[in-house]
Amino acid sequence: MKEKFLKQAKREFSPGKRIIALMVEGIFFLGILPGTLVYFSPLLDHQFELPPLAFGVINNILGCGFIVAGILFGWWAIYVQFTIGRGTPVPVMATQQLIIQKPYNYCRNPMALGAIVAFLGVAILIGSISAVVLVLSLTVLLLVYIKFLEEKEMELRFGEAYREYRKQTPFIIPRFRKRK
Repeated sequence: MKEKFLKQAKREFSPGKRIIALMVEGIFFLGILPGTLVYFSPLLDHQFELPPLAFGVINNILGCGFIVAGILFGWWAIYVQFTIGRGTPVPVMATQQLIIQKPYNYCRNPMALGAIVAFLGVAILIGSISAVVLVLSLTVLLLVYIKFLEEKEMELRFGEAYREYRKQTPFIIPRFRKRK
């Protein structure tokens, strides 16, 4: 099993195939998932008689700020994966080298951080308590997946280099100052 995984992870895909994979993933993460959150969260709020998180212009400013910051940080991470790592976030098109450059030197999971911040921004923008709860619940599931599956795969693929990177770089909360 381990050998099969390593063989698949070493397979490098053409830029065209990687772009197609990113487009499909983009439809899901930038369209379907936020659309589902926007559509179903108010229904859940109504079902459970939850009050709106309505603070007027503050929702708009904070929500849009989170969305823009999250998307930009996530796209930066994807761009670095695509160019330097020669891979994608799609597990079957894994990066071909360990990436320790920005933004991956701020935290080990900048793409996940970007997605969490962006989806939290959507929840704030629509002013829905159930949306915030859903985003935070999915965040926990995502972080558990990354910690117990993805990090094991990275260690398998990159060995000591990854273990050293993991020691020096925070998991999800970024550190923007230089290391000593």
